[in-house]
Amino acid sequence: MTVKNPCDFKWRHFQGELILQYVRWYCKYGISYRDLAEMMAERGLSVDHTTVYRWVQCHAPELKKRLDWYKKRYSNRWHLDETYIKIKGEWKYLYRAIDENGNTVDFYLSSRRNAKAAKRFLNKLIKNNPTCDMTTINTDKNPAYNQAIREFKQEGILSQQVEYLQIKYRNNRLEADHGKLKRLINPVRGFQSMKTAYATIKGFEVMRMLKKGQFAIWMYGQRNEISFINPLFHIYK
Repeated sequence: MTVKNPCDFKWRHFQGELILQYVRWYCKYGISYRDLAEMMAERGLSVDHTTVYRWVQCHAPELKKRLDWYKKRYSNRWHLDETYIKIKGEWKYLYRAIDENGNTVDFYLSSRRNAKAAKRFLNKLIKNNPTCDMTTINTDKNPAYNQAIREFKQEGILSQQVEYLQIKYRNNRLEADHGKLKRLINPVRGFQSMKTAYATIKGFEVMRMLKKGQFAIWMYGQRNEISFINPLFHIYK
């Protein structure tokens, strides 16, 4: 028996390329679901904003997953920091990392801001980017990072040769990157759960990566965002 993949388009009422267009535009331009539905209605496409929401929740994480393999290698100097987002009326913490060139390395959503969360984030960075030869980590004065890095070095997960810095001004570029991401998040006006927040943020982050040129090596010839992404979902029109 064939198992139905919830992120396949075979059983959808709308065509796959149309669904991906809604997902890309929502995650790229920072507009509300209602505004996007109204914009597309002017083009003759009638889709309820709740349907757009379901598409984003399903396909934004899948878009991030399928694009991960195509990311270019990062420089060996990484900058780590966290920013705040509101989920169901409470502030949560989005841990983020970029390299010295501004490329997004990875991110992690946590309900806590402590050494345990910092350690989970750092572990995710190392596990998801095994080919990146990290030599320097820079953070702010948050002591949680110091504890996490020290424990990882003791456990042999992180090389003793990795230099750890806590120079605030060196994270200015990451602070500015937080602001650009927040401009996409603000129209949401608060998420209702950690699950929906993380799914949506995955879409925001991967579309930011595209805008930064982190997949530029694959944009050869006449290839563009659409002709790069759609084939990843087996859409070849």
